[in-house]
Amino acid sequence: MLYGRSAEIRALDEVIVRARAGSGAGVVLRGEAGAGKTALLDAAAARGGAMRVLRTSGVESESDLAFAALHQVLWPVTGSLDALPEPQRDAVSTALGLAAGSVGDRFLLGAGVLSLLAEAAAPDGLICVVDDFQWVDRASADALLFAARRLGTERIAMLFAVRGDVPVKGVPLTVDVGGLPESAAAELLESRHGVLPAHVARELVTLTHANPLALGEIAARLTPAQLAGREPLPEPLPGGARLFGDRVAALSAPARLVALVATVEADLDPVLRATDRLFAEEAIRPAENTTGRVALAELEGAGLAGVSGTSVRFRHPLIRSAIHEVAAPADVRRVHAVLAELTSDDRRAWHLAGAALGHDEQVAAALVAAAERARDRGGYGAAATALARAAELTPEPRARAVRLKDAAVAAWLGGRPGQAESLLAEARERAGGDATLAMEIAQLRGRFELNSGNAAEAVRILAAGDSLGMLADAVEAASFVGDTTTIVELGRRAAAHPEGFLRDTVAGIGLTLDGDAAGPVLLRRALARTGELEDAAGYLWATAAASSLGEWDLATEMVTRAGRVARVSGMTGQLPVVLEFVATAERIAGRLAQSQAISDEGLELAREAGYENTVAAHRANLAALAALRGEEEPCKRQAREALAIAVPHRLGLQAGVAAYALALLDLCLGRYAVAHDRFTAIATAGPGAGHPTVVWRSAPDRVEAAVGAGDEAGARAALEAHERWSAHAATAESRAVLARCRGLVESSEDAFGEALRLHTNPFEAARTALLLGERLRRAQRPGEARAHLRMAWETFERAGARPWARRAQDELRVAGESGQAPPAAVLDALTPQELRIAGLVADGLSSKQIAARLFLSPRTVEYHLYKIYPKLGIGSRTELARLVVLQKAPVADDDML
Repeated sequence: MLYGRSAEIRALDEVIVRARAGSGAGVVLRGEAGAGKTALLDAAAARGGAMRVLRTSGVESESDLAFAALHQVLWPVTGSLDALPEPQRDAVSTALGLAAGSVGDRFLLGAGVLSLLAEAAAPDGLICVVDDFQWVDRASADALLFAARRLGTERIAMLFAVRGDVPVKGVPLTVDVGGLPESAAAELLESRHGVLPAHVARELVTLTHANPLALGEIAARLTPAQLAGREPLPEPLPGGARLFGDRVAALSAPARLVALVATVEADLDPVLRATDRLFAEEAIRPAENTTGRVALAELEGAGLAGVSGTSVRFRHPLIRSAIHEVAAPADVRRVHAVLAELTSDDRRAWHLAGAALGHDEQVAAALVAAAERARDRGGYGAAATALARAAELTPEPRARAVRLKDAAVAAWLGGRPGQAESLLAEARERAGGDATLAMEIAQLRGRFELNSGNAAEAVRILAAGDSLGMLADAVEAASFVGDTTTIVELGRRAAAHPEGFLRDTVAGIGLTLDGDAAGPVLLRRALARTGELEDAAGYLWATAAASSLGEWDLATEMVTRAGRVARVSGMTGQLPVVLEFVATAERIAGRLAQSQAISDEGLELAREAGYENTVAAHRANLAALAALRGEEEPCKRQAREALAIAVPHRLGLQAGVAAYALALLDLCLGRYAVAHDRFTAIATAGPGAGHPTVVWRSAPDRVEAAVGAGDEAGARAALEAHERWSAHAATAESRAVLARCRGLVESSEDAFGEALRLHTNPFEAARTALLLGERLRRAQRPGEARAHLRMAWETFERAGARPWARRAQDELRVAGESGQAPPAAVLDALTPQELRIAGLVADGLSSKQIAARLFLSPRTVEYHLYKIYPKLGIGSRTELARLVVLQKAPVADDDML
């Protein structure tokens, strides 16, 4: 029976009720040892009615074993694996040891765990209980938390119990489990020990802080005279592991030995075999006929441990601590040594490590092998831990530094940048005079700094290298800073390397920025080789090449290919970064809903990966989207949060986009003078605060703002700058935007007409049509203006660019057309996520394939389709695909994902 926990139970009931109704969530029970978290979990699980219950519990002795907890919780439902999308099924099967292979993608694994839990939730819902989360192995914790953050449409409640301040990332709802109310504590004492004198009960409650475990254990140890108040209570009262010290001391030597074995190994069979082997040693002299089973029975009889299935479990983690407190270190090492002889693979490796005293290369090698197995299954956190311990045991300095470096990489890929940087710093200290290793470590330092730290510092670190890879990374870092001078210098250094796609791109970018005619030639040659590219990184470099030529439409094509490749290949660590560029491309194309969905996803994944600078990029893009919609407060908030990261991290690109969003907001709302001032500031911002690409991309907006503000000279200056940047551009869209700028500055109707003929981007075409329509209407030619204004109005309405839609509508009314608003496109009723799913359905993908692309469960995809059909008045995937194709809705196609 639970005493005094009605508030906690109500909070858990609320989560379970919502989950049963299809609105899943996670909740954390947080409290000190003995507060009653496990009892609350048991009570909550029993209140789910027909809901299925899956359980796992962290065990300290298994906290270094990759996927130990995940195996426990998912094993009962592995029969549903075939219902998962193939990539997710393979990832989960490999993690659980059901299939051989190398998946190595923690995002894919997390999505697979979510999908499998969703299958297990049918038909009545699921309660997933995770006790002692502080001891759950890192690989399992990462996968379970990935799922917990995505339960919105699932019938799943995930309940985590954790001791102390161990973070449970991304699960915002926390129920604090403190001491019992005084009346409930007194009631608990009375239920176990009868009515106690009020002053005794009050003193016990005060001294134990009403901790249920402490109350029960201490009261049980008191004499009748102490309970009656005739003798004083012990001073001090035992606490923590000392609560069980007397009971451990009362065990026979054989029972204490089996208890010690069970503290470092939970599997029943090796526990018993190791105990029997230790009994056979001369140092242990058990009574006649005493075996491991007999000793274990004594341990169970004392109420300290029990057997659950094939595992030995202590009644409370503090019992384990109490056993370890009285064990000699040599005895613990001997137990590990015996267990290492009786186990295999990861368990053997960690027992060898527990038995090691000083450096031992063989043990270190076993841990490296365990790390490789964990890494292949997507358990990067576990791999980092194993490699770090292997480094401690490695006698040879260079090998130790290499293992620390590898541990840093694993920690980084596991979303733990702080740990990664610490490990890499130690690797750097131990690299000695090995120049090659020092450069490898420096390159990693630069990459880590670029993703989460100071981009200018990343430039400094990476520019010290001479390899093409380091020079390319240095150019990337300098590009984020917006340091043109350094890019030029690095490009010339890269030109000394042999010809190839990466060399031509890096050298071409630098030479082009320097005004060298050889630069564009190199970039064209690099772009001619894009058919040879296989990874997302290559396509991102192709994006940079096209951007340097001023061909944003070609850059958009390259970045969308990068997005497709990153999703299909499941490239851990790259996807959040790739998505920032894909989201930008969608925004520029006027597909605002798709851009929003991609940035929302990218922001979430960047947080998962610990890529703080990518978080800034997605926030800056979300600010620009809010500007286009005329949403002033969200725009300013997202820009402010982006700048809070970008400015101290010297991220000129992200800072420039955030500043651009604020300027664009003013432009959209017709505040031309303010917008002109902001665009001018963007154009003059130095490295770390602004960026040349942002200056180039915003030049057409700067021209428009200058014209609107009546600054003819400023408009002409902006046009001339844009002409210089676009001098090598050959695509139709780049020439169209330039023609529009000339039309604005020169008041040339012919230039506007040329722009409209050249446009391939419907959104940019609508901007041109609006500007031309306004001029025609003001020139008293309303008949000619109406067609342009109508097209602009319809396009902006469909895209959700409300300020420009209102402006076009107002102009159209003045021009004499006061008809109804253009009929909304049918697909406008869909949310950004629904639009993406609709687009993938139109591409012929199944629900499983869509789930694999978007890191969702198939049931979530089906849930969205269930909502899409009535919104659109249809009943099948075929009808949905037809609507997407016929209306040419701005839904991201396969390449855009």
